[in-house]
Amino acid sequence: MADNKADTPLSELDSSVPRRPGWGRRSLLRAAAALPVVALAPGCSLPVPGQGPPPELFRLTPKSTFRGDLPRADWQLILETPVANAGLNTTRIALQRRPTQLEYYARSGWADRAPVMIQTLMIESFENSDKIVSIGRESVGLRADFILKSELRELEVIYYNGGLPEAWVGINAKLVQMPRRTIVASESFQSQVTAETDSLPVIIDAFDEALGKVLRQLVEWTLVEGDKAARRARRTS
Repeated sequence: MADNKADTPLSELDSSVPRRPGWGRRSLLRAAAALPVVALAPGCSLPVPGQGPPPELFRLTPKSTFRGDLPRADWQLILETPVANAGLNTTRIALQRRPTQLEYYARSGWADRAPVMIQTLMIESFENSDKIVSIGRESVGLRADFILKSELRELEVIYYNGGLPEAWVGINAKLVQMPRRTIVASESFQSQVTAETDSLPVIIDAFDEALGKVLRQLVEWTLVEGDKAARRARRTS
């Protein structure tokens, strides 16, 4: 006679199921259904996404003081978003314990992606100079006489110099005259400021000081070089 497994008790089909007197199919199913409840019982709580302390967010400030003999611009300037490598094109605050390795501070970051934050601070710094009125981002549709192209090359904390952490800021800039898209000037600006203590809020202050120096040099250089190029264009027109 052929075996009929449909009539075989469930406990005999799987040797891993304990055999207890009086246990039938329904009893085993009810027991199996009750197992997940044990995992959710009090004292065995699972972590809920979003719990825990929120990350600390930081932003830097624009430059507001400049030398007094800067030329007043009668031309229009567009600032493109700075180019940055993938390690800096982020909201995370970068640090280096050795020259060839990039890391980030945990549970902290910039309030915006670093290139976007730097672009905003550039625009605000130009406006604070009171020497140029027509300035904006590439998205505002401004007819540009000049475009400032830039690259964010340094925005990290250096730990490998043997002392307190150093905030490094570096920007390369190219001033492009329109409509011929001719590069009329190019320059790199760098600054390093040593933090007073190895504390992130204090390190952010060092970043702010270093960036302030770079922004001041960048604004003054752009206004001077733009004035020279505009004068040359008027003489040859």
